[in-house]
Amino acid sequence: MWLPGVLVAVAAALLAGLVHALVPGVPLLTAAVVFGIVAGQLPVARRTLTGVLAPGLSVASKRIMRLGIVLLGLKLSLVDILGLGWVTIGTTVAIVVLTFFGTLWFGRRIGLPGHQPLLIATGFSVCGASAIGAMSAVVHADDDDTATPIALVTLCGTLAIAVLPALWHPLGLDSLQYGQWVGASVHDVGQVVATAQVAGPAALAVAIVVKLTRVLMLAPIVAGVSLQERRRDARETASTSTALPLRTGTLAAVSTDASTRHPPIVPLFVVGFLAAVMLRTLVPLPDGVLVVADTLQTYFLATALFGLGAAVQLRVLVRTGGRALTVGLGSWALIAALAYGAVLLA
Repeated sequence: MWLPGVLVAVAAALLAGLVHALVPGVPLLTAAVVFGIVAGQLPVARRTLTGVLAPGLSVASKRIMRLGIVLLGLKLSLVDILGLGWVTIGTTVAIVVLTFFGTLWFGRRIGLPGHQPLLIATGFSVCGASAIGAMSAVVHADDDDTATPIALVTLCGTLAIAVLPALWHPLGLDSLQYGQWVGASVHDVGQVVATAQVAGPAALAVAIVVKLTRVLMLAPIVAGVSLQERRRDARETASTSTALPLRTGTLAAVSTDASTRHPPIVPLFVVGFLAAVMLRTLVPLPDGVLVVADTLQTYFLATALFGLGAAVQLRVLVRTGGRALTVGLGSWALIAALAYGAVLLA
């Protein structure tokens, strides 16, 4: 029965919205993740989260996450992105690519287990916990692999809200340069808003458009990984189709099940995301429709992120998360440095 878990996640998302309304400096999605992480550490709540609420939290963190990502596409207009100019677009794409592959390499080099290097690379380079949720759905990552990247990207994104404004003037950036730097280096959209708004509305506008340019990179990155997963599954299926000896000494061919499911080349929610981007670009949607879609998208993602945060076990991270923390902080420093260099070149 998945309904109780979904209802609890929705209630947590609404509570996060209330906190954001009372304290605008606290991003709604960050609050939702933190609520999930805190709930997951309480012994009484933990038993409930892993028991009767578990099916619903799984639905929230996977299916509702995909709905939120589809609606996220309605935030992106290709016209706005093209308005940044080719230099800014090119450097933003380069930052995402370099951070993704650099973090992936470092995570594997340092020996992080399972899908953690891939998920950390996705979250830090693209759009935080939302990107981690999207990628984990494609590679079928387990809760342990997903929990650590979620905790790290939440920690670093929250720190950015305090650290980047303090570095604004010492680094010699004007307000528009600061907005571009924030948009190119901070993880979650809500965290970008909280970090950039201190420099005024013009800086905030630039930061959001640059950030949404990074969000657009979620589609090719997820599609590329999905294609790689499909090829790997095909190789594994082929390897099990060879003849195997039986106890009697005869050979039996292990046939490939025609119903074997492979990851789609482009996941359906990514197709929906791209369709939403094209709809926003080509169709003059009424402001009321965009406001409703934005609200639904935010609360869908908040619901999903509570479910993801609830899987985080801090005591496990304290014992085993040293290497992951090194990778996360390294990735955060890398994207901030690359973004700063791009701002100076623009």
